[in-house]
Amino acid sequence: GISGKVIIDGNGDRENDFSLLDMVDPETGRFEIVANYHHDVLSNQQEFEDVPGVAIHWPGGTVPLGEPFCGFLNDNPACQPDDRLGTLAVVGISLSCLVVLVAILSHFSYRKWKLEVELTSMLWRVKWEDIVFNISSTSRRNSCLSLGSSRGSVLRSPNSLKSTDGQHQIFTKVGYYKGNFIAVKIVSRKRVDLGRKTLLELKHMRDLQHDHVTRFVGACIDPPNVCILTEYCPKGSLQDILENDSIKLDWMFRYSLMHDITKGMAYIHDSEIHSHGSLKSSNCVVDSRFVLKVTDFGLHSLREEDSTRDRDTHAFYASKLWTAPELLRSDVQVPCGTQRGDVYSFGIILQEICVRNGTFYVETEDEDLSPKGTYIIMKLKKEYFRPTISDNIPANVRTLMERCWAEDAADRPDFHTLKLYVKSLNRGNEGTNILDNLLSRMEQYANNLEGLVQERTDAFLNEKKKAEDLLYQILPKSVADQLKRGEPVSAEAFDSVTIYFSDIVGFTSLSAESTPMEVVTLLNDLYTCFDAVIDNFDVYKVETIGDAYMVVSGLPVRNGTSHVKEIARMSLALLREVRTFRVRHRNNCRMKLRIGIHTGPCAAGVVGLKMPRYCLFGDTVNTASRMESYGEAMKIHVSAPSKNLLDSFGTFQLEERGETQIKGKGMMRTYWLQGEKDPPKPIGVLINC
Repeated sequence: GISGKVIIDGNGDRENDFSLLDMVDPETGRFEIVANYHHDVLSNQQEFEDVPGVAIHWPGGTVPLGEPFCGFLNDNPACQPDDRLGTLAVVGISLSCLVVLVAILSHFSYRKWKLEVELTSMLWRVKWEDIVFNISSTSRRNSCLSLGSSRGSVLRSPNSLKSTDGQHQIFTKVGYYKGNFIAVKIVSRKRVDLGRKTLLELKHMRDLQHDHVTRFVGACIDPPNVCILTEYCPKGSLQDILENDSIKLDWMFRYSLMHDITKGMAYIHDSEIHSHGSLKSSNCVVDSRFVLKVTDFGLHSLREEDSTRDRDTHAFYASKLWTAPELLRSDVQVPCGTQRGDVYSFGIILQEICVRNGTFYVETEDEDLSPKGTYIIMKLKKEYFRPTISDNIPANVRTLMERCWAEDAADRPDFHTLKLYVKSLNRGNEGTNILDNLLSRMEQYANNLEGLVQERTDAFLNEKKKAEDLLYQILPKSVADQLKRGEPVSAEAFDSVTIYFSDIVGFTSLSAESTPMEVVTLLNDLYTCFDAVIDNFDVYKVETIGDAYMVVSGLPVRNGTSHVKEIARMSLALLREVRTFRVRHRNNCRMKLRIGIHTGPCAAGVVGLKMPRYCLFGDTVNTASRMESYGEAMKIHVSAPSKNLLDSFGTFQLEERGETQIKGKGMMRTYWLQGEKDPPKPIGVLINC
């Protein structure tokens, strides 16, 4: 043939020659012949010849088998499956399912066991004696100060505010437990039956943890002191804040309060508690970080007896102003309330926040709403009735309000929807920085606080001045100043002072003929007149005992020898005033004064802790008293030492009385003070005696 010799086999087929090529260089793709397969003419056989010096590159480095191990038809017995493997697979799967089932049952059994252990252990229980109530004012810190108020009975804020009706708001009872202040809510129950339902409620309350829900601390069930302990929020309730006109709330702050309520209520609705049942502004409290928290929810089995008390009082009806109409109209009482009922209560709170004119404010001129709570509740039970929506409320807030208090409960949104809606209302104010929002809140509160502090400071200074004036009337100014500085007041000796004593002649018989009130009025009029007179002289009024009047000069501030001159001039002035004095219940009766004066040394000091008195001690006091008792009506009896000092001034006129037997003193030479030559111009007395 054209290609050369052609070999034909017995069947007439051509015997072909082949060459085997191998890629020797994968990068260039170059092939080389590595073997030839041809027909040998001489031997008439097919031969396979390797090209010398060239090796075939087999995959894996080994020559592949000519036939697979299991054969082309998988007919090798060694490759047939073992029937025992199917049985083992079934057994393994069954055991696995059994283990999973046991694990699930064990998990639920463990949870049930753990639940029973928690119910039995009663970790919530608090002993009454472990709660500390009598806390000193220094340890209170700022627990009783609030934006508006903080409720209290044992701990009362000194700065409690007044509500719109003019009555002081009552703060919650506050105690101290394990190093923290707590709010103590007393439950009016004589005993508590710890059934499984109550134990589950207490456990669920203890499990609640949320930023906008007050933390449940525990409960005391020691009769008769049954109470619920919760986290104490020192800034007071939302109702307190809204009723305090001194606190200015912008819309950002109001939206923030609304948003806090929705977040807390959404959490309660998703929890085992399911609903609040008594949502109102007084049950929304503000903590020290200005975060609003929902409180007074759950534990309905403990509160049932409280909720059924005094149903016919105005206070009971006023507490129901937040309750949904369908619950008011229902014959079956639902202490735990409903979720849609809580949404209605939130709508009433919205109106409170926006209007700030009390709960369920109704603007009307035709009808008398007093008593407000009773009227509104009775009307709600009969017909559709809602609070007034003022024009200054934003339109989107009005819409939200109306949706919340829709007559059909099914038309009211849930709190998750409300949370998103309220958040969208405040989106323009909140911005993207939470810190800016918080700082804005604190700045607003600080501005309110500055005005409040200034007002309280002025009131404090005014009361302090009144207290100081009262103290100066009880004690000498120098002594009172020492006591104010906390310095001890030691008794002090004075070398020379002049003491004045006086009493009313015939006072005993006058008292017998008068009523006690007439006697009190008489002495008050007389001594008010005397007090006005002695203010014009350098003297100190020591005390009055009945009709006795005691004055001293020369202490506590020494004035040299002027003390006798001051007492003498004061005595003459008192005699002049008593001559014109009139007794109210006896116009014709004239008061007669008997005066005694003595000069000498004495000691003086404050005696006692309760009702302290500045008292004088020494023989000079006794001698001055004797001068008065041995004197005569409308005369000034003067001892010799006093007369000698008066002579040194050369202006006083004295008359010798002579030797007089004085009890305890023997014979004493005494004198009458008649008057003064060229006396100083008399100072007018402010009170007409």
